[in-house]
Amino acid sequence: MDTRPVAVAVDGSDHSLRALEWAVPTARRLGAELVIAHVLPDSTQLWAARRSALGPGPELNDPVTDRVRAALSGRDGLPSVRYDSLEGDVPDALHALGAGARMLVMGSRGRGGFASLLLGSNSLAVATRAPCPVVVVPRLARTGQDEPTAGRVVLGLHLADTADEVIEFAFVEAAARGVPLQVITACPGPPPAALMVAGEFPPAALDRDQYEGAERDVTREQSDRLSRFRERFPGVEVDPVIAPADAAGHLVDASASAALIVVGRHRRRLAPGALLMGSVAHAVLHHTECPVAVVPVHGDA
Repeated sequence: MDTRPVAVAVDGSDHSLRALEWAVPTARRLGAELVIAHVLPDSTQLWAARRSALGPGPELNDPVTDRVRAALSGRDGLPSVRYDSLEGDVPDALHALGAGARMLVMGSRGRGGFASLLLGSNSLAVATRAPCPVVVVPRLARTGQDEPTAGRVVLGLHLADTADEVIEFAFVEAAARGVPLQVITACPGPPPAALMVAGEFPPAALDRDQYEGAERDVTREQSDRLSRFRERFPGVEVDPVIAPADAAGHLVDASASAALIVVGRHRRRLAPGALLMGSVAHAVLHHTECPVAVVPVHGDA
């Protein structure tokens, strides 16, 4: 049994409060403790350091945590809740928090972010590096408070790169919510109809027979990857989908009616410590209409 908590980062912004509303029912469904964490502003951290140098003093006041505590006070159906005020750089502090968490939930942007950006730099940095799954809740996403179990869970399954940890996370979420799991795997698409009529094909395109053969192979491989998870989670209804070409586009389209998109954190190393998120996860995070879970591979972070 997984006893790790669900952690959510708050900073008082509307984005983080929507993330909190998503995290509350998620922790309750999973039977997990909810850790509500706030990374203190630099000015507060500096004051605390100077105050501690003078000896024992009053306990540090964290107004953001106090406001969240007051907002949740008296609400029915809360999981076990713990509050934590963190110090340090935001991505580093949340990285450390994620080391002991089942998942880390955060808003798409925090205070001080540019209004034109759909995804803030801290959210992207944490999703790229955190040692646990990171769920990013966009500004207009449905939250658990709105529709507790509405919508399906959607898994983006890349047959070569998606690790078992990512698949398991998606099945666990679908089982906890009692909703279907749609699994989308991209297959190289056929050439455009106009080119087929003309009898000319781009060098990288497949003709119709080649595409149908590739689609059969991908369908078989997808079924093989999912078979043991279906045995472990017999109550989860699985909807396998083979979609032509653009994986990110299909996942973004699915986010309009999904409760959660799950993607793996496929990354390549450029140099020691230099890590980039895969292009599909990156695109989905920037364009999704529902929460997105970015799941690392064990030993990846």
